[in-house]
Amino acid sequence: MFTTSHSSAESLLLTGATVHTVSGETVSPGQVWVKDGKIAAVGETVSAPGAEKIELAGHHLYPGIIALNTVLGLTEINAVRATQDTTEAGDYTPDVESWIAVNPDSELIPVARANGIGYFQPIPEGGIVSGQSGLVAVDGWTTEQRTIKKPIALDLIWPSMELDLTPKERAPPKSKWKSIEDQAKDRRAKLRAMEDFFEEAKHYAKAKDAATKGNAPAPQRVPAWEAMLPYVRGELPIMVHADEVRQIQAAVNWAATNHYKIILAGGRDAWMAADLLASNKVPVVYAHTFTQPVRDTEPYDAHFRAAEVLRKAGVRVAFSIGADSFNAPLVKNLPYSAAQSVAFGLPEAEALKGLTLYPAQLAGVADRLGSIAAGKEATLFAADGDVLDLRAHVTRMWLAGKEVSLENRHTRLYEKYKNRPKPK
Repeated sequence: MFTTSHSSAESLLLTGATVHTVSGETVSPGQVWVKDGKIAAVGETVSAPGAEKIELAGHHLYPGIIALNTVLGLTEINAVRATQDTTEAGDYTPDVESWIAVNPDSELIPVARANGIGYFQPIPEGGIVSGQSGLVAVDGWTTEQRTIKKPIALDLIWPSMELDLTPKERAPPKSKWKSIEDQAKDRRAKLRAMEDFFEEAKHYAKAKDAATKGNAPAPQRVPAWEAMLPYVRGELPIMVHADEVRQIQAAVNWAATNHYKIILAGGRDAWMAADLLASNKVPVVYAHTFTQPVRDTEPYDAHFRAAEVLRKAGVRVAFSIGADSFNAPLVKNLPYSAAQSVAFGLPEAEALKGLTLYPAQLAGVADRLGSIAAGKEATLFAADGDVLDLRAHVTRMWLAGKEVSLENRHTRLYEKYKNRPKPK
């Protein structure tokens, strides 16, 4: 389902900037004609009768960044429970819709917007099948207005494959200690329960199809099974949240066996299974560029180089900050994950795609977002330097052709204390 939250803007001609189209050649200097909220034309010289001219000489123009796999809008202050809305009770809640819980008045969203983030995917957490996620804009009065596509994926938290080898005498507390055999048994039980859940959903889908054809009576409507229909039918992707290499291998093999369309999110050890991911055409939303290596046998730059390792194998890589409350205020730093990967071998063009075009493709909105091309939505931002350069600043931004404010808590505090009286 697609919606839009932005009213049609006037006709604009953005001129003089280095235009990073992402899907095509960079035009420097170039012009972009924005009309009725969409990009009407892109080129070195564009005829735009009646358009308001906006001079952007010395600037770089990019499509709006899309932040996947985040809890932005679902959390505010870690220490204040009332601002936490990331987790639902229960292990299997596919009918949970994360975009409904997004706080449109969150102070963290304008902070992300100020660095070029145009859209984000709020992730439901908790349990195994934690719910569905949509794509939400960083501007708008209400959550309903902000949500531009719902849903885009089902979020599956893959059960942990690790075993705790701590001896009982060292376990804190000892009452919760389990033997390796018991841990392995619990792990198998969780995996079996997950597989059974999806099998039941498939049977429900078959019953619905049979009823549609008139071959059987319609099954009793169950909201959880209704929510699962587009995923077991392969119409929408399942976003599998997994980090450890055994989780990743198990998830990919499970998806291949059942013909599910999946996206790997998190993917700490994805570089260790690059060929498997490539052969199964599984894209990765990589969230661990700045994570320290977890094994003493890994080089210091294992995660810095991971995106390039995956790209060389043929895997599409989108970048993420990570879906935990600690990282929600840091979504603004998403471009720097891509920049670090560039420093360790990833081509700059691929890094830009990993921030814009690839996330749009994974979210199913590449026909309207992700690049600067005629016919697409005019969600753009201008920066006074390369967006992959930490020193660059976003100076202006448009969502669907409408200019949005870059003011946020950081800028307000800066202005406040910049003007404080000097000590006598």
